[in-house]
Amino acid sequence: MSRLKDLYNDEIVAAMTKKFGYTNVMQVPKLDKIVINMGVGEAKDNPKVLENAVSDLETITGQKAVLTKAKNSVANFKIREGMNIGCKTTLRGEKMYEFLDRLVNLALPRVRDFRGVNPNSFDGRGNYALGIKEQFIFPEIEFDKIDKTRGMDIIFVTTAKTDEEARELLTLFNMPFAK
Repeated sequence: MSRLKDLYNDEIVAAMTKKFGYTNVMQVPKLDKIVINMGVGEAKDNPKVLENAVSDLETITGQKAVLTKAKNSVANFKIREGMNIGCKTTLRGEKMYEFLDRLVNLALPRVRDFRGVNPNSFDGRGNYALGIKEQFIFPEIEFDKIDKTRGMDIIFVTTAKTDEEARELLTLFNMPFAK
């Protein structure tokens, strides 16, 4: 079992209950899932680029990635409905906590000029979105085997009702919010 899951069960529940005055343990918000999405715009011209993005995402998450398709046609971008334009994966349970641990303790400190993540990227319903510009901040990615620098979106879905509860939950998971 991961260290963060143990931490959630004991310390986070106690701290959240004390701060927000929950009367029941089931009221305490928890991390539901982490969704990692890579949009690959140049996949419309070169399908090999999408294969590389999928392999990078699978290496980072340790889980199979799913191709995402265009929902509708956009003539200006030369995209037709149903074209493969990206990939995503959803992490839950043990893999989710392991990924969060690696992101907070290994990957984010490797970002150049890192001053913390934006504390204002909450959606109003307790979910947090984080954008990363380079995939090689993760230690699993070998710098020599990368064909192109690609970014990704990481969305933390929580059971929190408000942004304040979600911010406190992620802070207790050691998320480095900028001051």
